[in-house]
This record gives sequence, structure tokens and C-alpha cells, in this order.
Amino acid sequence: MPSCPEPRRVSILGATGSIGTSTLDLIIDGGDRYRVEAVTARTKVRELAAIARATGAAYAAIADESLLGVLRHELADTATRVGAGPGAVEEAARMDADWVMAAIVGAAGLAPTLAAIRQGSVVALANKEALVCAGELMIEEARQSGCVLLPADSEHNAIFQVFDAGRIDAIEKIWLTASGGPFRTATRDRMATATPEEAVRHPNWSMGRKISVDSATMMNKALEIIEASHLFPVGEERVGVIVHPESIVHGLVTYHDGSVLAGLAAPDMRTPIAHTLAWPDRIEAPSRRLDLATTGQLTFEMPDEERFPALGLARIAIRSGGSAPVVLNAANEVAVAAFLDRQIGFLDIVSVVEDTLTCVETVATDDIETVIMADGEARRRAEEVILKRSERTS
Repeated sequence: MPSCPEPRRVSILGATGSIGTSTLDLIIDGGDRYRVEAVTARTKVRELAAIARATGAAYAAIADESLLGVLRHELADTATRVGAGPGAVEEAARMDADWVMAAIVGAAGLAPTLAAIRQGSVVALANKEALVCAGELMIEEARQSGCVLLPADSEHNAIFQVFDAGRIDAIEKIWLTASGGPFRTATRDRMATATPEEAVRHPNWSMGRKISVDSATMMNKALEIIEASHLFPVGEERVGVIVHPESIVHGLVTYHDGSVLAGLAAPDMRTPIAHTLAWPDRIEAPSRRLDLATTGQLTFEMPDEERFPALGLARIAIRSGGSAPVVLNAANEVAVAAFLDRQIGFLDIVSVVEDTLTCVETVATDDIETVIMADGEARRRAEEVILKRSERTS
């Protein structure tokens, strides 16, 4: 593979989130090696403007159309073009860039990620929903456009680095590791009383509130099973999950000859992001370095699917096919928001998802419009499930 051209033209979709800020650390540290084409955010307009100033971005787009005036005012004395609304975010995704970080959280990232893929650049996927909700569509669009999809999640990125794509028949199983979150050893009774403050207190990673709750329910790992089944063509039955509290080993591949190759790193998102940013080369990064002597011990255990039933729901969704993964993801987003708003309890999150999966009909998802319609229907039904629960308990 040839080396990356410099300066490398980059765009960051979701620049104000935790993945976006980690990406910015690397780009700013890289100096003249990068030229920022576009940055986007949902509502954090002043943070977006500050990022555009700091990077000299050619274009800045805010998803909330009501904030266009603020963004325009904040960047009035710069050369940065501005835009607002979903169409403006998609325009940012279509900018002529060599590398795009797709880090818009939730279903809102689907259309922009697809636009970036169709543009044909290298796309670093940090938006789980892109493959969870529209995996077949995204993979096929990437094939047609020549886009290179690189996983930026620490687990999938680790597997990518040790996955022998030329010898898939020799692969016995791939393993996603899970920290177990803040309730790894908690009983169901204890989890029933968990507060949002406790659920977002991740032992190893600094993440946004939604993904921190997903880690606590292990729904994040459920979504990653679906994502991995699209990224790595080994079949869902050969995608396993193992709990690893230290978050040092991020992914493993077991081969038929008994070899196990693992990707290890300190828990720092800048490490997998740096791998995708430099691909096919490698760059120096300010990531935390792994010191195994100091770490001392690495422990592993199988997940308890009775206490964390989200894992089983993911496999049901994969086997159901069609819109089932869309429903799983949408219902989870609604349920997590309700939990953070103290409308439902912690254990209700996965129960709401399960009830929604049961009552929503599975349909074929052949295009992004169908995916978005299925997402909207699932959200409505999940809200109905939550409302009925609250009526029963009131």
C-alpha cells in the first residue's frame, strides 16, 4: 500500500463528542500533516466554532437549524463556510476528504455516514449504528464506491489488526472484550436500584452518558456483536464476547491451529483512532502507553447473560434479520434516554427493548429511507411501552 499523502484532508462528523475530541487531539498534535475540510456537531455550537477556528476548517455544520445565526456570528471573521440542518451535515460528509471520522451518535449519523461512504474516502467508523441498522447497505455502498471502512471502536479495531482477511477459513472465532461496566459483579436486585449517576461511572473509559449506560447494561457489546458480524465475514455464531475488567486486551482472534492473536493497548481511544487516521501507515500518537509489568494481571470471565440479557437480544435480532437490529438500537436509545431522565429503572432498559422487539413487525431494509422509517416506528413503539409501564406503576 502507498503511504498517505500529506497534508491529509480530514473531516470530523461529530467533532464535539468524546470520539471527536480524541480525534482532534491527534490532528492538532500532527500539525501540518492534516488539513481539516469539515467539522460538525448537533447542538454544541460554540464548541464547534472553537474547533473550526483552532483547525482552520473549511466548513462547519451544526445539525440544529435554529443555531445557524450563532454559528455564523461566531465564525464571521474567519474563512470557514457555515451551514445548518441535516442537509448541511450531509454536505460536510460529502466534502472531498481523504479520511472521514464518522462519530455522530445514534441514528442521526446514518445518512451522513452513508454520504461519506459514497464519497469514496477512507471512513473511520465510530458510529455503531451505521452497521447495526444498515450494515448490508453500508458494506455494499463501500464496495461500489471503493471506500475503505476502518473500525475505530477499540474492540473492532483490535480485531481488524490481527484478523487475517486472506485466510478466513482458518479463523475459528473472534472475541470482543467487555469491561463489564460498573455493575459487572452486581446482583439483579442491586442493579434494579441503580441510579443514572452510578450507571455512567465507567471504571476504565471516559465516555458520553448514553454509551456509558450501554456499557453498564452491556448493550454496547450487543451492538458490537451485530457490527462485528458485518465487518468480519465469519458468521454471528463465531463472534464471541469475553469479560476483561482491565480493558487492556481489546479483541482476539482464535485460529484453527490453536493460535490466539490479541490486540492490546492502554484504554485510550486515541490509539485505535490513530491507527485509522494513519492507515495504511502508522503515526506517533500521544496515547497512553501500555506497561504490562505495572498492569500485573489480566483477568477474563464469560459474561452472565441472565444478568445481562442484552447480549442474547442481539443474536435474536441478527437471526431475525431485516429491521430487527434497527428496532433493537432505536428502542435502546429511547429507553436509555428515559432512564437518564429517571422515567424508568435501570433493569427496565433492556426489558423495554425486548418488549419493543416483540411487538414491532420485521420488514426488509433495502435502502436508507426504509431504515429511517423503521427507526421512527420503533421509537414510537418503545415510547408506548414506557408509557404503559409508567401507567401500571402509578
